[in-house]
Amino acid sequence: MPVPVDSLPARSLLRDDVYIRVRDLIVDGTLAPGEQLRDGELATWLGVSRTPVREALLRLQAAGLVAAQPGRATYVTTVDDRATRHAQSVVAAMHRLAVEEAVGQLTADDLRRMRAANKRFAKAIRERDVDEALAADDALHRIPVEAAGNEAVAAVLDQFTPLLRRAERLHFSSLLGRGSVALHDRLIDLCAAGDVAGAAGVSWQTWQTLAV
Repeated sequence: MPVPVDSLPARSLLRDDVYIRVRDLIVDGTLAPGEQLRDGELATWLGVSRTPVREALLRLQAAGLVAAQPGRATYVTTVDDRATRHAQSVVAAMHRLAVEEAVGQLTADDLRRMRAANKRFAKAIRERDVDEALAADDALHRIPVEAAGNEAVAAVLDQFTPLLRRAERLHFSSLLGRGSVALHDRLIDLCAAGDVAGAAGVSWQTWQTLAV
């Protein structure tokens, strides 16, 4: 009989939702480094079967946020500076590529939303609001990624950005040096001017200021 394709989107959404919820708990520190993760407990808490939880843990392991040890015990990884630097290099390169592909595709509304996000970012930095600062920073950089429409770039960023974001949260003071408001403004101005090389270079630079 025909494959019941209508059931696939719902399963995909459930799997992704479980991944996002567990990922965010690790990134914000609710699930602390070294904490053991039991798929049965997570499944009960989330109200799902163990299957999407196990799939989520495999994705989180690929991202470097959890590790499976002998005997199948799974733990939240500790923050490893070397792994964070590697993730930083990958994330910076992907954002540079996204900006290269997005310049010329960005609309006036896209640029307006980038400027609005940077104003939110600046306010959050002044108020030392790490949650809002990271949310605003993500919102700003997501716009050229979406404009570029490169699914491979988006997939790589989805995998490696959480590791970098966790390091930023645990090293809160470094947030003040990373993603400066001035660099964001320069990025937006260069995008508006159609300067592909200049905008790509500044995009890469904004992801190099996290000290780990």
